[in-house]
Amino acid sequence: MDFGIFYEIEVPKPWTDRSEVDAYQQVFAQVELAEEVGFSHFWTVEHHFLTEFSHCSAPEVLYGAISQRTKKIRIGHGAVLLPFPYNHPIRVAERIATLDIVSGGRVEMGTARSISLMELDGFGIPPEETRPRFLEALDLITTIWKNEGRIAYKGKYFTVPERTVIPRPVQKPHPPIWIAATGEETHHLAGSLGCGVLSFTFLVSPEEMGRRLKIHKQAWDACTTPIGAQKHYGAATFTMVHCAETDKEARANAAESILWYTRYAWDLIIELAKKSQAPSYAYTKQMYDMDINKITFDYLHQNDMVIVGSPETCIKKIKRYQENGMTQLLCFMQIYNIPHQKVMDSIRLFGKHVLPYFK
Repeated sequence: MDFGIFYEIEVPKPWTDRSEVDAYQQVFAQVELAEEVGFSHFWTVEHHFLTEFSHCSAPEVLYGAISQRTKKIRIGHGAVLLPFPYNHPIRVAERIATLDIVSGGRVEMGTARSISLMELDGFGIPPEETRPRFLEALDLITTIWKNEGRIAYKGKYFTVPERTVIPRPVQKPHPPIWIAATGEETHHLAGSLGCGVLSFTFLVSPEEMGRRLKIHKQAWDACTTPIGAQKHYGAATFTMVHCAETDKEARANAAESILWYTRYAWDLIIELAKKSQAPSYAYTKQMYDMDINKITFDYLHQNDMVIVGSPETCIKKIKRYQENGMTQLLCFMQIYNIPHQKVMDSIRLFGKHVLPYFK
């Protein structure tokens, strides 16, 4: 199985003039170390307006810098927001191809439609239109790549006269395509399009994650007409990770920051659930009956919704994920207030003891 290091790029308050600069410099150092110790992938989100939670609104710029600081680690856009006007699909195709060139063919394109009203409203995107806007944008991107850049396209949201889109990506026929999925409907969609899935263990047990991954795999197996030039399989799962010498130390380092992240993310999802009637976001209403104030670190830890502990504990938890169909673990380590040196120590310890176990 593969291991990716994953980033929101969190910048806790109080801020100084150096807060964001320091956060990005720390990301550089952490990713360079992650490559050195054996992580195969680097992933970040694309988010907008989510102060403290994610200061990663232009990840494609960050990827260019990462591509020149690393040599082997694959660079995952986890995930580019496709509903227009977040990003025009022609610009996405151009940026991904350019990054593929400058990185020497190391790009993986994750895609998403967004689950935050803060972001959707900020860009004037109706929640009920995110799915059709997403699908048309993905269709236009893959049409560009399947036709070697020469296209003429007419859809509901995009009309493009005959043009040649340049440059072309290094990877042939094009970089692997992933779809971020929370609800089971999107897991099925990702599989039916012949794409890999970027799943989550956010307030979800490994067994429930596994059930959703099975839905994806069944749809992927049945897919005969992928949206890309060829099918790409992968079952990646995001979770919060912190490794230390002992379980006690790991908990002391990470518990507070993990709960902060959990409550912030829950608030984002609940806001959408309360205000949107879009059928494709129906799964968000499942969290209505959950009392977030009763979600403790012990609850997350005991149910393996997070991976926190000594190397031995981390290995035990990851085996449960692997048994449920995961092929890549997206390790979110730079969580809120965990100090940079503690994150570096976690990466180094994880690389020394955990990664070799799964090779």
